[in-house]
Order: sequence, then structure tokens, then C-alpha cells
Amino acid sequence: MQRGSGRVSAHRDDEMKHEVQGLLRSGHPTRTEEWHNPEPAAEDDPPIAGGPVAPRRSPAALETVRFELARYLGRTSFPAGPRELRALLRVGNAPDTLIEPLQELPGNARYATVQELAVAVVSGPTAGPV
Repeated sequence: MQRGSGRVSAHRDDEMKHEVQGLLRSGHPTRTEEWHNPEPAAEDDPPIAGGPVAPRRSPAALETVRFELARYLGRTSFPAGPRELRALLRVGNAPDTLIEPLQELPGNARYATVQELAVAVVSGPTAGPV
């Protein structure tokens, strides 16, 4: 049993559940008015629900890897080496497919930005600043 004050009353909570019930059951918007429907994703939006990131597997790998690394690593993470960055990715619960390529990078390399790290990850273990 939930106690305390909530943002909405129990009555409004039931109304909100009823509003999305059709969407949950059918799997598509059930509104008759088109302006009620959510806007579809733009063509240049990075894929979000496409599964785990796999470097070196797609033509737009650099952009995708950079986007995913930036999601898990903040600006304060740099400059850093592969070992520190792997630890930060693990703490941030990043997918293994994003962490594993960092194991192939040279241990003495230092990366000042997410861009440098993404280029090194996509290019392979021979690339990257020292």
C-alpha cells in the first residue's frame, strides 16, 4: 500500500490508466485526431531502440559509438586512459558491447574527448592518441 501524498489523486490516476489502456492493448495509437499522436522520429535521429551498440558493424558506427559513449561518460571523465574509461562505463551500466572494444586499445593511450575515444574504438586498436 502506498502512503503519503502523490502528484495526482487516485481518481486522476485511474483516468490516466484508462487513457493509455487502448494504446497498450493495440500497440498503436488509438486516437481519432491525428494531432494527439506522438511525432515519429526524424530521419537523422540516432537509433535508440535498435539494440546494443556494436562498434565497426555499421556505416554510421562513428556517430553511434560517439553518441553512446557520450551518454555514459560525462565531460568530466576526460582526459583519461582506457582502463579508467572502462571502469566509468561499468559504473554507468553501459552495455558490454560498448566496453569490450576499449580492452583492445593501448594501455598507455590518453583520450581528451569523446570524439578521440570514438575514433580509436571504431578504427581499432592501432589508432588513437598516445
